[in-house]
Amino acid sequence: MKVLIRAARIVDAQSPLNGHVRDVLIENGLIRQIGESLTVEESDGPIQLIERDGLCISPGWVDMRVSAKDPGYEQKEDLSTVCRAAMLGGFTDIAVLPNTKPALDSKDTLGYIRQAAQGHAVNVHPIAAITKRTEGQDFTDMIDLHHAGAVAFSDGELPLTHPDLLLKTLQYLRPFNGLLMNRPEEQNLTHFGQMNEGLSSTLLGLKGMPAMAEEMMIERDLRLLEYTYPGATGRSVGTVLHFSTISTARSVELIRQAKAQGLPVSCDIAAHQLAFTDSALMGFDTNLKVNPPFRLPADVEALKQGLADGTIDAIVSDHNPQDDESKNIEFDHAEFGIIGLETAFALVRTHFPELPLEDLIDKWTNRPREILRLPALTIGENQPATLTLFDPEVEWTYERTASRSKNSPFFGKTLRGKALGIINKGFVDHL
Repeated sequence: MKVLIRAARIVDAQSPLNGHVRDVLIENGLIRQIGESLTVEESDGPIQLIERDGLCISPGWVDMRVSAKDPGYEQKEDLSTVCRAAMLGGFTDIAVLPNTKPALDSKDTLGYIRQAAQGHAVNVHPIAAITKRTEGQDFTDMIDLHHAGAVAFSDGELPLTHPDLLLKTLQYLRPFNGLLMNRPEEQNLTHFGQMNEGLSSTLLGLKGMPAMAEEMMIERDLRLLEYTYPGATGRSVGTVLHFSTISTARSVELIRQAKAQGLPVSCDIAAHQLAFTDSALMGFDTNLKVNPPFRLPADVEALKQGLADGTIDAIVSDHNPQDDESKNIEFDHAEFGIIGLETAFALVRTHFPELPLEDLIDKWTNRPREILRLPALTIGENQPATLTLFDPEVEWTYERTASRSKNSPFFGKTLRGKALGIINKGFVDHL
């Protein structure tokens, strides 16, 4: 069946058609024709028409940080529900964390992910564990995992605490140009922490998680990166070390300086970090308990500046489903995390509308693909039809989710900008 997208604005910095309104004809998974007022004969077979006011299209979006919970925690999420949530959020590709049970630390578990994701419109890319069971002790066989399809290596929700582990991982990945992703947190400083350390945590009587814990880890990792790659630049070797979900002004500045020195480093932020500061936790809403925690207004402004000047390469949902038993309890005992696949795009459009749309889409398309070594995509004739459909201006209310879990502070909130669906692998899923 053919698909005709009528009068859509193309948002793709890599395409000469960027910013133009065009019809797009898709057949057999390829973009066959792009033009104005295209006509298709019904005698050529059935045609699916996609047409609506405000429609935009871009290459398929990539979410670099998703906790799928499958295998092992299917009561919170499974690969079918996470793929459905990703589609509703506009993502054709998601990279899933290794913190499952069993962990993604062997060819067998990576094979399970590939098999379970078959038949879904969303591409699921496993991030393999650096250490067995993500316990931070014994190394996995990263070369085998690389050949088995791992797009990157990380202990996911758990940072590499020991500097020797990070140094040896950088050295081990170098021969095959592997990517190390680390969440910067010095856990010896955040033990039993519940939220950002500051005035709000003092007023609430909650143990704080100091910004210094994140910043010290970034400083350490950058020193080890420079030691491992003396004289190398990101332009010559690509990204080698990626920091996941940074949250403080000092973190942004450290990475900005490292990039200016040419170090092969990149970073992302979670979309929800733009929506709240730590003062929002005064009501003890466990849906606002996230890690890294919501910080100060100055930190949020620094994140926005980092997005605007390119210091921050990508935006992630940091989708982390938690069931009622993990969230509907006392704040001290509640698990960290919120679901975010369906709201990530809207949160940025709502809370940082000054960011040019082309720059925002680049942080979900070109940059994540470059960092993860995924094939580049662009909108052009005879190119793969891997597309995201969206309306950047429409206002809507978040009322329900495809996720198994409901841990979101955004239910009932009116947001700006909405993903309308995806086209990928011959699937056409749209609202």
